[in-house]
Amino acid sequence: MESFLLQATIYLVAMVIAVPLSVRLGLGSVLGYLIAGIMIGPVLGLVGAETQDLQHFAEFGVVMMLFLIGLELDPRGLWEMRHRLLGLGGAQILLSIGALAAIGIWLGYAWQVSLAAGMILALSSTAIVLQTLTEKKLMQTSGGRSAFSVLLTQDIAVIPMLTVMPLLAIPGAIRANEDGSIARPTDAAHDPHHTGALFDSLPGWGQALATFAAVVVVIAVGHYLLGYLFRFVHLARLREMYTAFALVIVVGIAYVMILVGLSPALGAFIAGVVLANSEFKHELEANVEPFKGLLLGLFFITVGAGINIAFLSRNLPEVLGTTIVLMLVKGLILFAIGLVARLRGRNLWLFTLGLAQAGEFGFVLISFANQVQVLPVFIGERLLLAVALSMLLTPVLFILYEMISARTTESQDAAPAADKIDQTAPIIIAGIGRFGQVVHRMVQASGLKTVILDSDMATIRLMREFGFKAYFGDPTRSELLHAAGLDKAKILVVAVDDRKAAVSLVKYARSERPDILITARAHDRLHVYELYNAGADHIVRETFDSSLRAARYVLEDMGFTEYEAHELETAFYHHDRQNLRELAELWKPDVPIEKNPAYLARARELNANLETALVTQLDEAAGAGPDDEPAGRRKRGDAGALSGTKARRPGGLPAGRGASTGSAS
Repeated sequence: MESFLLQATIYLVAMVIAVPLSVRLGLGSVLGYLIAGIMIGPVLGLVGAETQDLQHFAEFGVVMMLFLIGLELDPRGLWEMRHRLLGLGGAQILLSIGALAAIGIWLGYAWQVSLAAGMILALSSTAIVLQTLTEKKLMQTSGGRSAFSVLLTQDIAVIPMLTVMPLLAIPGAIRANEDGSIARPTDAAHDPHHTGALFDSLPGWGQALATFAAVVVVIAVGHYLLGYLFRFVHLARLREMYTAFALVIVVGIAYVMILVGLSPALGAFIAGVVLANSEFKHELEANVEPFKGLLLGLFFITVGAGINIAFLSRNLPEVLGTTIVLMLVKGLILFAIGLVARLRGRNLWLFTLGLAQAGEFGFVLISFANQVQVLPVFIGERLLLAVALSMLLTPVLFILYEMISARTTESQDAAPAADKIDQTAPIIIAGIGRFGQVVHRMVQASGLKTVILDSDMATIRLMREFGFKAYFGDPTRSELLHAAGLDKAKILVVAVDDRKAAVSLVKYARSERPDILITARAHDRLHVYELYNAGADHIVRETFDSSLRAARYVLEDMGFTEYEAHELETAFYHHDRQNLRELAELWKPDVPIEKNPAYLARARELNANLETALVTQLDEAAGAGPDDEPAGRRKRGDAGALSGTKARRPGGLPAGRGASTGSAS
């Protein structure tokens, strides 16, 4: 027990130290996990023999990840992906296997060994790539969707690969270790990765029928039975029961898939797709997500910890050569496939660099190939290290992608092309997400005309379904802004999600039209300062007004009258807006706030003055109330309402922008 707790502590400490540092340095969480594993394994030797067994357990994080991805796809969405699955995925697998096997044969290895190595190395890392795409919000780009399609096809392809692998065994061949000793084969039935043991005695058609039946059972249970089971669990009203139920679904399905020789990740994905439209979808996501993140992190750490430094040092040229050739060959194939699939620019580079590594299923296939006597032991070790090193280099390739992307001027998702704008209006709304939609509905309901621009095709289509005319295209593109009527428009509303894009758009619009009124959405205070410097007239923090309203409700529930709560809300609004203006003058774009002494000192003064100002105003007006406020409703005799009439919340400063004007809320 003590040993287990010690090992758990080591892994967790490594995780919480290395990952935040890696994210802070802009390297991403995956590279942080891998570095943590290398430090506690090969470098410090704090973990050892248990790493491989722990890795088998941690691989379940991949299963959970694919279950969650399936929940985000409905069957119709999966059907729409069929061309990518068969075209992109099929082409990548077949071409990669062929090219890598040909290199092996050219180097003098038996064709069976070369073909097995080609199948192992053709697969990419579902865990690393999907985690990184999600973390960097690249999943919805053309390159991200194409990469996901290839990864899903590869997970499906694991099944026939496991079936073909035993056929490649060389009868009577002696499998020598690197040092010349004879490697004693282990019974494949005892291999932890061995699948399909339950139906090994069946003929081929029987195994196929059992596999088909298992998939049908998973679909039928997910569609017809899980809803009733979830309602039954709901009767207990215990949070832990929801978590247990979610784990039962994923673990049970994975076990059924293993019994019939299918990939547990594929089975979990199918179950997720079946449950995508169920009423308890979000409950399942909330309960599975923490386990997925922790297990994936543990998996990445075990990859780093499992690197065999001794073997690597003895065979460094061969291992590095294998890794480099692997990534170059796959990269060239992916680049060519991306060109044929009409991926361009940063999407093409994302597709190419994101999938150039080998993957975690390579570990499974290498172990199985060793058990069925396809690979010599030293070749298996070399391939294991090549797979691990390529996975270790993947976060670096994503950093390279970001460097290339930063120098690319075209929109992140170049297809389809932007719409041709055939109308103008006095109001341009750039960005029609949740924030922009509310602005648009109120403005249009008031009888005013607008032109809507947004770079999300799904959002544009949704707006059109509701009868609103909207145009697809990147609002930061100058030609689209001018086509939408920037030269004559009176107002520009900047409501795009991307912070940098919003600042860039405000700067450009202000330079082109010094007289136009710009209302911009800000994510937080720092974004307010950036937009203020860029030239926005009115800046609205997206959660500020709703937070004020929530605070007013809290005051009312604590005994303040509606009038008192309203006046306090209004006073806070004016005080905070004035503070924001002062701090905006002290804020320096290139200096972190914690290193700006003038800003920090003034912020402390303003924060200290806030409560004093509110209490002072209440005390001065103690016992007084407005004419329309009955005395019986004043519940706090020690701090009455503000004197005078109710203040009106201003909509902003007067039109036009001087040297220091501009409103922020």
